[in-house]
Amino acid sequence: MRILGIESSCDETAAAVVEDGRKTISNVIASQAEEHKLYGGVVPELASRRHCENILWVVKKALSDANMTLEDVDAFAVTYAPGLIGALLVGVSFAKGLAMMTGKPLIPVHHTEGHAAANYLVHPDLEPPYLAVIVSGGHTRIAEVPDYTTFRTVGKTRDDAAGECFDKCARAMGFPYPGGVHVDEAAQRGNPAAFRLPKTKMDGNPYDFSFSGLKTYVVNFLHNAEQRGEAVNTDDLSAALQQEIARTLTEKTIAAAKALHYSSVALSGGVSANSGVRRALQNACEQNGLRFYMPPVSLCGDNAAMIAAQGYYNYLAGITSDESLNAVASKEMRGEAVQNPV
Repeated sequence: MRILGIESSCDETAAAVVEDGRKTISNVIASQAEEHKLYGGVVPELASRRHCENILWVVKKALSDANMTLEDVDAFAVTYAPGLIGALLVGVSFAKGLAMMTGKPLIPVHHTEGHAAANYLVHPDLEPPYLAVIVSGGHTRIAEVPDYTTFRTVGKTRDDAAGECFDKCARAMGFPYPGGVHVDEAAQRGNPAAFRLPKTKMDGNPYDFSFSGLKTYVVNFLHNAEQRGEAVNTDDLSAALQQEIARTLTEKTIAAAKALHYSSVALSGGVSANSGVRRALQNACEQNGLRFYMPPVSLCGDNAAMIAAQGYYNYLAGITSDESLNAVASKEMRGEAVQNPV
């Protein structure tokens, strides 16, 4: 089954064709990062306008790269939630138009679930059940995946996501948008032991995350140093920040995998491109006898191939929609209620 996926939840306009949820036939991404860099972050209205300009040629190129036409496509999958509402509406409206015009199925896909599906495109042996670690600018969560369309959250951030922490700290350090990649590059040159950063302690679910305190500490530290006219070694600070975020993600993931008796862990999301996070989780899984999966860096960020991949399994489960499908800025995943095994 060949599915055309469409993704427009933030500042990437993307389209892809994927076969049977596992084989990428084409994958096209039009990024707006350079334009939004001028403003230090994504400008929602500007993002929506660029999606309107890009969506047609991106879909055409995805079909052309796949040497296909709309007649060769079996269904259309689209990100409908969560994300910037104006940006989502562009993709949803376009996908609805294609489905209505061709009479073929329309498959709604939750963006976060799509990130988890990125691993299916490169790991043919990955099948549920497994423990998913989905880390991005807007989401940080550990979720049980008992089947392809059910996600039971074990722990999630109570405030800022890990990616937001990276980006806000990067901005305070003077790095351009998007900041996460610059922190990663600086961390390779730095000494993480040069700074002692605070460690989060929380009551309740031991697998929940909180990165707002770490972000606030780093930002205030930099502002105070600036006011005193003191120079800060941003390579060392980046290394310490990356190490602390990677440590937190790794310790909670391994603890959850052991408590819930999972033998496989799959990392995904934009922050899964971070070298420190990838290395820490991979090493910890190897040391604890766990199978570890992560996508290549090219599939860590927003893309349409992951949406088409999850769309395939949604279709098999009977999760389709009609012309009433609407974009939703904030929406929980299926089975979102936190499961606390303690």
